Amino acid sequence: MKKRTIDQIELKNKRVLVRVDFNVPLDEQLNITDDKRIVESLPTIKKIISEGGKAILMSHLGRPKGKVNPKYSLAPAAKKLSELIGKAVALASDCVGEAVKAEVAKLKNGDVLLLENLRFHEEEEMNEPAFAKQLAELGDIYVNDAFGSAHRAHASTEGVTKFLAVSVAGYLMEKELNYLGKAVGNPERPYCAILGGAKISGKIDVINNLLDKVDTLIIGGGMAYTFYKAQGWEIGTSLLEAEKIDLAKELLEKVKTKKIQFLLPVDVVVAPEFTNDSPSEIVKVTTMPADKMGLDIGPESIKLFSEAIRNSKTIVWNGPMGVFEFENFAKGTNSIAAVLAEVTSKGAITVIGGGDSAAAIAKAGLEKQVSHVSTGGGASLEFLEGKVLPGVEALNDL
Repeated sequence: MKKRTIDQIELKNKRVLVRVDFNVPLDEQLNITDDKRIVESLPTIKKIISEGGKAILMSHLGRPKGKVNPKYSLAPAAKKLSELIGKAVALASDCVGEAVKAEVAKLKNGDVLLLENLRFHEEEEMNEPAFAKQLAELGDIYVNDAFGSAHRAHASTEGVTKFLAVSVAGYLMEKELNYLGKAVGNPERPYCAILGGAKISGKIDVINNLLDKVDTLIIGGGMAYTFYKAQGWEIGTSLLEAEKIDLAKELLEKVKTKKIQFLLPVDVVVAPEFTNDSPSEIVKVTTMPADKMGLDIGPESIKLFSEAIRNSKTIVWNGPMGVFEFENFAKGTNSIAAVLAEVTSKGAITVIGGGDSAAAIAKAGLEKQVSHVSTGGGASLEFLEGKVLPGVEALNDL
């Protein structure tokens, strides 16, 4: 998908309307607990201000449901961005309206203004044309640098492009499209996909799409137990999507017709309760106790999966191998993160989907040792499904 980028446009003296993803986690005191998304937007923002453009940034934060709620103000993001770029970043009183137009009119070249939370207006998620037009009136040029919101056709991601002739990708968007696009469309082989997490239901389309693309497909996490149940095995009190058993059977049959290596865990770590301190033991998946639940993959599975990863040149990972939030059941997930860092150092391309996978690799302290960690959980999943992302589709083609 070849799209025009920020490098191909003139920025000097221009009002540059930028969709960023400042949907950052906050603690009870409204302090930012992880500024990764703001940091990832810095190259695009710095490019605009260094070339004499006026950066007008817009983002959502949380789910205020179309109403003004101080808890979801972007004030903490404006403060953090000011610290990161060493320059005052004003927070607008709103994201549309006459007062905001006046604030934009006062901007000088090189200034940065952050608009208040887009989702204080229900028209944002409705992609209401009049609201999109109001946003568009604040800029001369539109730059989308919010990959994490690109799978949504909202006013700030898709609607606004109908009113601005120049609509291009920022550096973060470009990086995401390059890595994910290559992994999905033109991977260096052998190509391995690792899917984990709780449920099959969120990954059905991904599995179906990848069956025709990968050389190896590894399934871990809670979703593996529905596949075991589909084979008639005891899974104890493990996570089960009973309504997806037939689908799991279909997928297992489909795998037999493909020339791919399909791997499920061969051993798991089980415990009687869903707590970190619950006493655990390692069992073969064919001999699970009826009164226990699987919370992680076992050492033989780690060995099996690691070998497959080491034999691959491109690896995409989306979803943890177990309950990685519990220290005692994080070994499988951490081991996969470690082997991905290892193969990256030897030249493999490793792409980590957003969401829990990004959190897991960050928790393991290895996010800088893989090729790319996506900032968009839902967006990266939909990309892996082969879907067109509205926020990308709307940008100018090359």
